[in-house]
This record gives sequence, C-alpha cells and structure tokens, in this order.
Amino acid sequence: MRKSRALASAGAAVAVLGLAAPVAVADGGRGAGPSNIVALPSVIARGGQLTITVDGCPDGGHATSNAFPRTELRPLHGEGDTAKGITTVDFDARAGSYDITVHCSGRSLTRPAALTVLGGVRGGLGGSTGGATPADIAIGGGLVTAAVAAGGVFWMRRRAERQT
Repeated sequence: MRKSRALASAGAAVAVLGLAAPVAVADGGRGAGPSNIVALPSVIARGGQLTITVDGCPDGGHATSNAFPRTELRPLHGEGDTAKGITTVDFDARAGSYDITVHCSGRSLTRPAALTVLGGVRGGLGGSTGGATPADIAIGGGLVTAAVAAGGVFWMRRRAERQT
C-alpha cells in the first residue's frame, strides 16, 4: 500500500510539472526578448565567416563580441521571431572562447563562450624571417661537407669496380 501511495504522489507531481511547462513557454513568446543564441560554426579560425541566429527578435537587432565587429541581425521572414546575422571574425582576434551579446526588442542576452577562435600559425618564410645563427650555418655547412665527401668516396669505389 505504501508503494502505491508513493507512486501516485510522484505521478501527480510529474503531471503538475507537465501541465505547468507549456504555460512557462507561452510566457516567453513574441516580444519577450532574445532567448536562444546560436553561433555556427562554434569553432572558427580568424577571418572566418560566422552566422548568428537568435530566437525572440521579431524586429531584428544587433550582436556584439570582442571577436567580431557589431553585427546587424535581420528578421527571417516565415521563421516566426527568429533573426539572423553574418559577420567575419577579426583577423587579430586572440585564440580562445568569446561571449556573444545580443540586443533586440529592448532587451539583451549574453551567451558565454558562444564561439571559440582557433590560434593560427605564422606561415610563409619560416625561419628566414629571424635569420640563421652562426651555429645553424656551421651545422648546415658540416652536413653538406659530409654529404659531398661520402658521395665522392662512393663514386670513387664504383669507378674502381668497373676497371677490374
């Protein structure tokens, strides 16, 4: 008998929560302000193109972050109260996670660590930009000398084998 009472009270609690959830969602409808910030791709390289989608912005707004300039969000027609903006991540953005703050419908919402900027490598001229040290030159010269000497010895031995 005790188990059935416990199950009945647990079922009643679940039913009450289940019926209350749609009321809570209905309260966050049109005009309530931004609710869901999505940044795609969430991991991006410097200079990459980022798409920001926000629910709860029927009239558009703007998004800001330390990783990209202020970006206008335009409403998507036929998508309810969703707004979208496309921006480019700054070339001088440091590697790491960045927050995105959205301002629309007179309210603002910040999504912490919404995107991660990857660190890049310095390509191009490689070691020639800093110059070679005297030790580098000595090691390289020694390796070239050893290769020439070994090639000469190999060539002389092959030549001697042909004469016999």
